[in-house]
Amino acid sequence: MKILKNKTKLTTAILTLLLMTSTFLLFATTSVQAQQVTGSLPAGITPDATVDTQIYLSFRPNPVGLGQTFLVNLYTVPAPGANRLHKDFTITITKPSGVTTFTMDSYPDDGTAWFEWIADEVGDWTIKFDFLGTYYPAGIYMDGEMVPEPIGRSTTTYTESVYYKPASTGEQTLKVQEEMVYSWPADSLPTDYWTRPAAYEHREWWPILGDYPWRGPATNPLFEEMYPNTNPIGRGGGVVNFFTAWVQGPESAHIAWKRECQIAGLLGGDQGVKPAEANLFAGEGMGSGAFSNGKPNVIYQGKAYEVVTKSNPQMVDGEIKYIPSTMIQCYDIRTGEIFWETSTDIAQLGGGPRPTVYYAPTEIEYEGIANPGGGGDEQQSASVSLIFIGQGHLMKWRPMTGEVFMDVSLDPVSDGTYYKNGYCLSVQNLGGGEYRLINWTTFGSSADFASRVVSNVTFPWSSIPATTDYNVGIASMQSTVSEGGAYIGLTISAASITTGQLLWEKTFTDITQYSGNCNNADHGKIAVLTEQGTIKAWNLADGSLAWTSEPLEYPWDEPGFGAYAIHSAYGKLIRPAYSGIYAYNWNDGSLAWKYELPAEFPYETPYIDEDGNTMYSWNVGGTIADGKLYIYNTEHSATVPITRGWKMNAINIQTGELVWDVMIAGGSSKHTTDVGPVADGYLTMAASDGYMYVFGKGKSETTVTGPDVAVPKGTGIVIKGTVLDMSPAQPGTPCVSVDSVGAQMEYIHHQMPLEGIHGNRTMTGVPVLLTAIGEDGSCTDIATVVTSGYYGTFSYVWIPENEGTYEIIASFAGDASYGSSAASTAVAVGPAATAGGTIQPEQPLISTDMAIIIAVIAVAIIAAVAYLALRRRK
Repeated sequence: MKILKNKTKLTTAILTLLLMTSTFLLFATTSVQAQQVTGSLPAGITPDATVDTQIYLSFRPNPVGLGQTFLVNLYTVPAPGANRLHKDFTITITKPSGVTTFTMDSYPDDGTAWFEWIADEVGDWTIKFDFLGTYYPAGIYMDGEMVPEPIGRSTTTYTESVYYKPASTGEQTLKVQEEMVYSWPADSLPTDYWTRPAAYEHREWWPILGDYPWRGPATNPLFEEMYPNTNPIGRGGGVVNFFTAWVQGPESAHIAWKRECQIAGLLGGDQGVKPAEANLFAGEGMGSGAFSNGKPNVIYQGKAYEVVTKSNPQMVDGEIKYIPSTMIQCYDIRTGEIFWETSTDIAQLGGGPRPTVYYAPTEIEYEGIANPGGGGDEQQSASVSLIFIGQGHLMKWRPMTGEVFMDVSLDPVSDGTYYKNGYCLSVQNLGGGEYRLINWTTFGSSADFASRVVSNVTFPWSSIPATTDYNVGIASMQSTVSEGGAYIGLTISAASITTGQLLWEKTFTDITQYSGNCNNADHGKIAVLTEQGTIKAWNLADGSLAWTSEPLEYPWDEPGFGAYAIHSAYGKLIRPAYSGIYAYNWNDGSLAWKYELPAEFPYETPYIDEDGNTMYSWNVGGTIADGKLYIYNTEHSATVPITRGWKMNAINIQTGELVWDVMIAGGSSKHTTDVGPVADGYLTMAASDGYMYVFGKGKSETTVTGPDVAVPKGTGIVIKGTVLDMSPAQPGTPCVSVDSVGAQMEYIHHQMPLEGIHGNRTMTGVPVLLTAIGEDGSCTDIATVVTSGYYGTFSYVWIPENEGTYEIIASFAGDASYGSSAASTAVAVGPAATAGGTIQPEQPLISTDMAIIIAVIAVAIIAAVAYLALRRRK
């Protein structure tokens, strides 16, 4: 039974999936007419050179257990040379029940191959490798085949012919046994506090080690298991990056760290309850631009990259003045520790300065590097760059230092859509209403934009619509039909981004759209939020109506009021509206769930659901990661006084149930979102109080103490200690239960009462396991105690049964908010105290003579006192 994996074919398949998963990459390619490389020397041919070939066969493990897989490697010396490969390696596997023979080609360049096989029968097997020889005519070679001429890709020209002579390894023995041969034990995903870099021994961690922003496609089968019914590179609406794969998100409201980015909050005084100008409730302010303070643009390997404005001292006309300067800053996403910062006013490489334009990385590029020796897996490692595409430039930064090492002019285009790793779409304006869609690569170091072009086609529009489904290769454009300034209809069209052909166009006079930002292309459909109370979806391929959703609730949601955004992930189309968040199934438009946040005090908000219940409103997009939608409450052009009770919410995507919330309002009131990136289990958020909060797991610290002196056996020993939060946001504060974390964060960072608005909330702590280790190595679990939710302290009275010295260990296992921690102390138990009887001293306290002297002195003193008393009476 075999698992045949030819390295050449496997690598080609991987690269094909990575480069061509979306149908867009099916642009026309150059046809190559290959010539045959023969495995034997053709009759009548005398090669220019003849090579005595040495071949090698390796397999492991040996022995191997029944039902286990063994790996076979094949290789030749010397190698065939660049862009050439050996054909028809012949492998013969003989097991007790029979013989199997098959052939496979080598990997180009190095003449190696490998495959895996399942050992399905106990006994002695043999494996034999026969190399039948290869004749290479003189000529041009590419990817193992001869080509008639160079075609722009990497080729190698050989001016002489060569014949590699046949060789054989003979039979080599493999033993298959009943007993299993153990491999490195599988490592589970981390549940405790962890840090970067991830050691290579943690191989199984790769599904959570992704970065932000993520650009598909996903080619691993695990993707569908972790993100069911989620199109890898589907996106839509006015804001992208709503969904991030391969990352963990926070499971509680715990704040790891924060920093002030704007001066915000209530003004007070003669300004009353107005918010500060930097507060977004008074306008766009923070978060309105692409490079604004308050959240990072990129997170790579646990390092966040953000544009910040700082006031730096500069010498101006002989005086030191503080001048605002825009900086790219690199910091630890877990702690906020700054690694480096550099100016965004970057001098053009080989050119002049750009004093008025800011450049900062917004994407990550992973470029595969081939093995320097010419063999092995082409994706063995990757070169990682931070990149920016726009304003007429492709720029690349080194993540470690912030150095700009490449700057390429994009002429004749000015910007582009980085739709997946290494590839970008741009539209060139040809004039006269004609446009060209250009597919080009960011890979490599070429300064010539033309050399980066993969293909181009005529395109009907001047830009790439946000509502483009890259998985099916179709873009959709929606435009409002108006008369006299009134919206009366909607035109929808679709075009192939493979051929550029306009597929269909339809105009509807019975529906209008709420906003183009609230439409989404995914799952082969274009979904439009209408002002008539429903969401309608059309099939992108032909424009046929796929489904019409159930109506959104009256009175606020029906006309479309809500966020200028819409999300798609896990097979659901998610619409944040004023009375709640709706999740519709992409397949038929049915309502999967609706999440609502009731307003306890109805005078705080005017928004109600169809039953008249007062609800907090939603008016910005959120972030989807790790099966959760992270989103906060707000409204369009918020009223003053500002609504009280708005929260950040984490919602289960599959069920619509609340995972956690905290009373911290976001910093954007319309159009955009300040729910920032998610990576490594941390969520960033620009809040209305001017701070960036980073939610995620923090470190904890446990202490434990006991008596410093030995206690008699049978006496209770008081064991006490603390479990404290050591996160930069609130070091030294009590660790509290997951249910109490939200209240703890509100108390610490917003001065809300711990006992709640109604005074009926109780804070609970975390469990601590107390264990005693005796001198003889015995282990006894003393008890599990719960710390005080107000002070972080714990205590327990333990009565040991035996004498001796004990090590007392207090351990906190950690939870969704904190990493684990433990501490130990020592206590001693002595003999039990003697019970009953009068204790007689071994020696008298004073001698007899001394007692007589003391008695005489006492009599004298009494006589003197009596005499003085009589004198006073006279």
